[in-house]
Amino acid sequence: MIDKRSSPIIPVAAGILIRNDRVLICQRHRSDPYGLQWEFPGGKVLKDEGFPQALARELFEELAIHADVGPEVFRLQHRYPDRFVEVAFFRVDSFSGEPRNQVFEEVAWVLRCELPLYTFLQADLELVERIAAGEII
Repeated sequence: MIDKRSSPIIPVAAGILIRNDRVLICQRHRSDPYGLQWEFPGGKVLKDEGFPQALARELFEELAIHADVGPEVFRLQHRYPDRFVEVAFFRVDSFSGEPRNQVFEEVAWVLRCELPLYTFLQADLELVERIAAGEII
């Protein structure tokens, strides 16, 4: 178990891509830590990179799209057994290109009300419930 006081916080940017009333979710590759769990696309913020810039880079790397990163809609900190993360989630309404799965086991456009039916990463559960309830997005 890691200690929040002694472990560096890993900054992560994630996107909530919207198409009509559907949200794009991604299933982690089976060989990744927390494999086969669902998440919103994104990744670690690199040194000298802001959260929106990191998200735009990650969306290109993971889904081959050029995204217009919108406003931040949610932020959380979560301690996993092996890491401590701070995740900033941004709404993404506009992007060019059709999302292509580059790194995930699977990607899916899901109705917001269906989000709780998927096994999401522990850190994302509150956000998933709030999106499904219409409180966010």
